[in-house]
Amino acid sequence: MRHLLDTMRLARCATSLGGPETLVCHPMTTTHVSLTPEEQQVAGVTPGLVRMSVGLEDPDDLVADIQRALA
Repeated sequence: MRHLLDTMRLARCATSLGGPETLVCHPMTTTHVSLTPEEQQVAGVTPGLVRMSVGLEDPDDLVADIQRALA
């Protein structure tokens, strides 16, 4: 998961998901890290979950950035 977040060029990794730019975070290691594994499971927080707040960038650029990061 860290590789995906580190290789995205347009989206910035941030726990505060608000602003004009696209932001991403890994809830299991950031916003929900204080929950027990059972509480995370109930909340739907899994190791592969990435939270994204889409900003004002060109949609095609964002899609390309995500596809490149996943490759």
